[in-house]
Amino acid sequence: MHEYPITEQIIKIAGEHCKKSGGSRVTKVNLVIGDYSGYVGESVQMYFDIISQDTICEGAVVEIQHVKPKLRCTRCGELFEKRPMTFDCPKCGGQGEPTDIGKEFYIESIEIE
Repeated sequence: MHEYPITEQIIKIAGEHCKKSGGSRVTKVNLVIGDYSGYVGESVQMYFDIISQDTICEGAVVEIQHVKPKLRCTRCGELFEKRPMTFDCPKCGGQGEPTDIGKEFYIESIEIE
C-alpha cells in the first residue's frame, strides 16, 4: 500500500513536467526500481492506472527497469549478484559486502506529446 503515495508523486511530477514543457499529455514514464528499494513495480503500475484517470497522465505507459542488488568484494572490488547460500566473490573468492545497488527508485525520463 505504500506505493500509493509515491505513485501520486510520480503522476504529479510527470504532469508538471508536461505542462512546463508545453505538452498536451504524458505518454510514457520510465522508472528505475531496485529490487531492494521496498517498492513493487507491479503495484506502482496498478496505482498509476487508477490514480491517473482523468489527469494529463491517463493512458501513459509506465516502463520499469528493475535493478538487481549487487555485492562488492572486499578483496578485489568486483561487483556481483549474490548467489544462494554464499557471499563469495565469483572472481577471487573473497567476501562480498552490501552496496546501495538495488535500492534505486527514481524517474529516469518522462515522454510527452
